[in-house]
Parts: sequence; structure tokens; C-alpha cells
Amino acid sequence: MPPLFGALATIEHVLRLLVAVVVGILAIVCVLDWLVRTRRVNAFGPIARFMRQTVSPLLDPVERSVIRAGGLPSAAPWWTLALAIVVGIVFINAVHFVFSQIVMVTVYASQGGPGLFYLLVSWTFSLLQIALLVRVVVSWLPISPYSPWVRWAFALTEPILRPLRNVVPTLGAFDITPIIAYFGLQLLERALLGFFTGM
Repeated sequence: MPPLFGALATIEHVLRLLVAVVVGILAIVCVLDWLVRTRRVNAFGPIARFMRQTVSPLLDPVERSVIRAGGLPSAAPWWTLALAIVVGIVFINAVHFVFSQIVMVTVYASQGGPGLFYLLVSWTFSLLQIALLVRVVVSWLPISPYSPWVRWAFALTEPILRPLRNVVPTLGAFDITPIIAYFGLQLLERALLGFFTGM
């Protein structure tokens, strides 16, 4: 294994541990803050004073969001912890994705033309599949398809889905063409790469 791969694996491992430690410390802080907010500890004790002076101001934006959504202020620590866990998972997955792409580029670029073709095909199909997933998720949310955040997904997938809609009937209110397109892209990618590597 090249030194670069070992270094990337070590960095990823250290980042995973760091995220776990940060989330663990935040969990303790959120439990203490919740105990103070719900008066389960002495409101005039040193822990309560410390939490009100240092931690509560940091949780104010989350608390305001919780109150606007109709929740209780005492739920702010739990929402903060949940948000931290989600951000940690997304961060770890993003790091893993970037590092795996670096490894893949290194391996396939060293193979010359065939390796670059493999990368190009793999990235193209992955982008189309991500665009399909974004489109499906957006259809469940009150987000306009013309929003600049998701317009790219509709622009990439509409040329694939439009012909499918002429062939595949909808199941009541459900449009299953994104599912068919997703699996169709997987099959096409495997066939293309299999044909090319078999040559």
C-alpha cells in the first residue's frame, strides 16, 4: 500500500476519533444544560451558574429556532446534540468520500487511458444517480424545482425521465420513473465498464 493511502487512512481514523470525542463532550454538556433548564440541579449552584454564563448563550440560536417551531426551550440541548451528531456523520462521510476519490484517482490514473475512462464513466453515472436522489428528496419537501440549489438536479435528470414517463405509467400519485432510472443507470454503468474491461 503506498504511503499516501496509509496517511489518508490514519487521518480519517484520527478525524473519526476527534468527532466522537467532540460529540461525547457535547453530550455531557447538553445533559448538564438540560438538568439546569429543567431545575433538576440546584439553580443557584456552581454548575447552574457556569451553564447559564457559558453554555446557554451558545445554545441561544437553537433555542430560538425550537421556540419558533413551537417547542419548549428545555428541548434546545437535545436538538443541539442531534444537530451535532448529524453534522458529525455528514463530516465523516464527506471525508471518507474525498479520501476514497483520491485513492481511486491515484489508482486509475496510473493505468493510463483505460483508467481515466473508468474514472470518467464512474463519476458521470455517480453524478446522475446523486441528481436523481436529490430530485426524489426535493419532491417530498416544499422546495421549488427552480431553486438554484436543486435546479442542476432537474436539468441533469429530466432528459432521462421524460422519455421514461412516456413508457412507464404512474402508480396513482407516485412517479416511479426516478427509481427505474436509478437502477437502469446502475445496470448501464456495470455493462459499460464490464464490456470495456473485458476487451
